Amino acid sequence: MLIPEKRPTSEEKALLAHFRTLPMAERDSLLAFAEFLTARVNGGQDGKPLEIVEPVPLEAPENESVIAAIKRLSSTYPMLERAILLNETSALMTAHVMQGRGAGEVIAELEALFSAQYAIYKKTQQSSG
Repeated sequence: MLIPEKRPTSEEKALLAHFRTLPMAERDSLLAFAEFLTARVNGGQDGKPLEIVEPVPLEAPENESVIAAIKRLSSTYPMLERAILLNETSALMTAHVMQGRGAGEVIAELEALFSAQYAIYKKTQQSSG
């Protein structure tokens, strides 16, 4: 038995229309950001936050983009709950893309955000253990 395909929503059509107007580099950024948001919403592979006690620091490459920084910080701090970071990370990404805030400034704020959330995570882990 064939399962009928789901018709795209108006939001999906609009996203595709925007995607098609972008140059290749921006398409890659949009896809990376969509992957980031999906991972933040869904957590680890089993839908639960990953359980790692200590961060795994990764060095920031020269001329790092905001998307690359988000991926790097997500890899550095996989134990943090993605939903907690989603709102502030999205706001910083929007400020960079839509309002023209500098990448270096936004990346510094992202690093501070992840570090602060890790401090909260570590304190919570210590008090529950």
